[in-house]
Amino acid sequence: MTAEADVTSDTFQFKLLATDGKARRGAISMPRGTIRTPAFMPVGTGGTVKAMYMDQVADLGADIILGNTYHLMLRPGAERVAKLGGLHEFGRWQKPILTDSGGFQVMSLSALRKINEQGVTFQSHIDGSRHEMSPERSIEIQGLLDSDIQMQLDECVRLPAGETEIERAMEMSLRWAERCRVAFGDQPGKAMFGIVQGGDIPKLRERSAQGLSGLDLKGYAVGGLAVGEPQEVMLDMLDVTCPLLPAEKPRYLMGVGTPDDMLKSVGRGIDMFDCVMPTRAGRHGLAFTRHGKINIKNARHAEDHRPLDDQSSCPAARDYSRAYLQHLVRSNEILGMMLITWNNLSYYQDLMSGIRTAIEAQRFEDFSAETQAAWAKGDIPPLG
Repeated sequence: MTAEADVTSDTFQFKLLATDGKARRGAISMPRGTIRTPAFMPVGTGGTVKAMYMDQVADLGADIILGNTYHLMLRPGAERVAKLGGLHEFGRWQKPILTDSGGFQVMSLSALRKINEQGVTFQSHIDGSRHEMSPERSIEIQGLLDSDIQMQLDECVRLPAGETEIERAMEMSLRWAERCRVAFGDQPGKAMFGIVQGGDIPKLRERSAQGLSGLDLKGYAVGGLAVGEPQEVMLDMLDVTCPLLPAEKPRYLMGVGTPDDMLKSVGRGIDMFDCVMPTRAGRHGLAFTRHGKINIKNARHAEDHRPLDDQSSCPAARDYSRAYLQHLVRSNEILGMMLITWNNLSYYQDLMSGIRTAIEAQRFEDFSAETQAAWAKGDIPPLG
């Protein structure tokens, strides 16, 4: 952790420190620490970044993690977390936490959901119990969790969808943003972000971005783009959306993504990312490296004594042989999941650090080209 990440501020502040084209290098300061941007936020869905110790996550360079309102309200319950001192105390993470509103999980996980102007009623995917989530209740839950950056409740539409349905959900999300803003009130050391919706329709994205900008929120997210659409569609929507968002506020692309997604999105002006990909892939034997993706289950690694990456600062990548990693993964050993997750989160943080340094040095375009060339070149040759 650098000295910059140790800096705190009594109020939520975002400073742009450098730009290179549309790419932005900044810092979000708040009472629990500073987030160096562009930032990748490891996903700690239920109060844990899966297969990782919190100290490991911090040591890799993460300044902030993400918690999930939907999962935590169902288990162990927001009131219980509050009683136990809030999510930071509960999960042993003292740096900033961002919580999403639960809207995406309601769309993707819950059964028998009903949405109206008041909010959403849904059945738990765990035990079938019925729950109601209004914009006000979502903010209340995030307050009980004591998260530092809270997201508005929005309605996320799975693409492809018809324009009428996308427009209806976008307009309701705008109205819900205003209700969340009122419910959040004045909390100088924390922030509530609005979420731009509008599917894959440029004019709806524009309307959403303009409507949210008028609410003068502390930050803005771009939602509804990690739902199965091609990368080209996602990038087109960022080209439409980012120029309409206030330049002096942070921009967060929700649920994205692959290293290539993040690299290209930074080039369009995005400051923050989260994604389950590095942890989920790590539990299934897929490693992200500067050589690209490596499937450790591949037969070529069975007798390979070399590490994943001898240049890496991460012990999982540098100190364990590919043969041993494959043995662990093929045997379903928990250590295999832990080591490859560790490697993946390390690579994601190293990529972000490289991006930040490149923007400061005004060489983001060169860094992007070099990084993509290394991925395209692929893994080191197999042993002879």
